[in-house]
Amino acid sequence: MAKSQYDVCAGVLKRLHKEGVLAHFVLIGSWCVLFYEDFFRLKSYAPSIRTRDIDILIPVPPQIPVHVDLPAMLKDMDFVMELKGSKGYMQFLHPDLLLEFLVPERGRGSDRPYPVSALAVNAQPLRYLDLLLREIITLKFEGVPVRVPHPANFAIHKLIVSTRRKAKAEQDRMQAVKILDALRETGNLGVAEAVLESIPASWRHAARRALKASGAKGLGVL
Repeated sequence: MAKSQYDVCAGVLKRLHKEGVLAHFVLIGSWCVLFYEDFFRLKSYAPSIRTRDIDILIPVPPQIPVHVDLPAMLKDMDFVMELKGSKGYMQFLHPDLLLEFLVPERGRGSDRPYPVSALAVNAQPLRYLDLLLREIITLKFEGVPVRVPHPANFAIHKLIVSTRRKAKAEQDRMQAVKILDALRETGNLGVAEAVLESIPASWRHAARRALKASGAKGLGVL
């Protein structure tokens, strides 16, 4: 990972923490793989990520007690706001990173952006994100407390979504297997197995297909 990406990500999280809103978000996506170093503390766990995306999940309904103009804040940090696709989801572009806000899609779903008035942004609803909210842990990154999904939930989610987006399928599976291996090494693979058994059958079958496609061995969730 380029040092500039790391520095920009750290800068964004520190600023969100200073503004009093970071504690109301959950950081998801590939950056979690790096942050889980603080969870596993294994010499064998040496994550290497290549991503420009910072994905921030906002629980629904949002419980944000302060008002922050995030587009203005991010503009000060050299991000440019653009509207994504025909529906107008906001995304924030930096020469080194891309930042997006997401919310869980529920029920029949909607293709419309979800407005978060306290932050002056709209978020994109996506399927399966509720799985990442089931168990949240807090880890330190550059001295800042960051809320992330439990690694077991993150890994199972990665397996599921790998069956739905071909462009990143291999990367998703590799990240899931790296985390499942670390859970096995620390004696916590049973947590991932419990997550797997708790989700709808169609999700469970998708996760198992993805794990099988990865060629991973020695993981009980197979």
